[in-house]
Amino acid sequence: MVNADSLELKKFGLEAGLTNYAAAYATGLLAARRLLDTIKLADTYKGIENADGEMFDVHAKGLVKQGQKKPFKAFLDVGLIRTTTGNRVFGAMKGAVDGGIYIPHNTKRFPGYHIEKKEAQQSKRGKAIVEKGKLGANFNAKEHRDHIFGLHVQNYLDLLKKEKKEKVQTQFSNWIKCMDKNKVQNLEALYKKVHQDIRKNPKHVKPERKNAPQRKIISKPQDKGVVSQDSKGKKWIRNIKTTKDEKKARAVAKIQKALSKK
Repeated sequence: MVNADSLELKKFGLEAGLTNYAAAYATGLLAARRLLDTIKLADTYKGIENADGEMFDVHAKGLVKQGQKKPFKAFLDVGLIRTTTGNRVFGAMKGAVDGGIYIPHNTKRFPGYHIEKKEAQQSKRGKAIVEKGKLGANFNAKEHRDHIFGLHVQNYLDLLKKEKKEKVQTQFSNWIKCMDKNKVQNLEALYKKVHQDIRKNPKHVKPERKNAPQRKIISKPQDKGVVSQDSKGKKWIRNIKTTKDEKKARAVAKIQKALSKK
């Protein structure tokens, strides 16, 4: 129905780091808002406008009211991607969920989900509730939020500024240009601006070509195919599909050639 690519984030001001978790979240948000805008549900289901990293379910929050259209339901298809905790595919899913699409999921694969050994806990009467050393799951929504807004990248940038200033321009020159262009001081402000701009206008605009590519045939070799050339002078060979009769004639010719050698 719709598609979104992280390269589209450039028109929203994000021109660096298009392959990290935060960019995946923004891409998922763009896909969700574009879809809901297409099916006229953008105003009904706005999702989470200020990302907090918490678990969000449109049904659990009571946003589905009686008599109105149900939220758009989708399922995550990861394909051949390894479903490790913190993988970017779950960032894209979280962006789509916060964008207003209903996707059944849990927090087990988000950054911030940890399995730790718990401390011993007792009730008021002294009865053990949790045994010491027993493994238990813990989800830190703040850690997840930090990945959504690229704070793990910001922390590394700040570390380089203190310890290795010579590497800042080498590794973060594009980031610094992007922040200066958007007039923001840090990555969190940059991603917040990108999220707001996505919600304002998620529609896909097909870019107009100033000069349409022109292709012409400059020669016709008999064996390989047709040699073509474009307006920039680039040449290539375009193979021509042979017909069924030509294939049969070629096979007969090869057989006769092989028999004549005997």
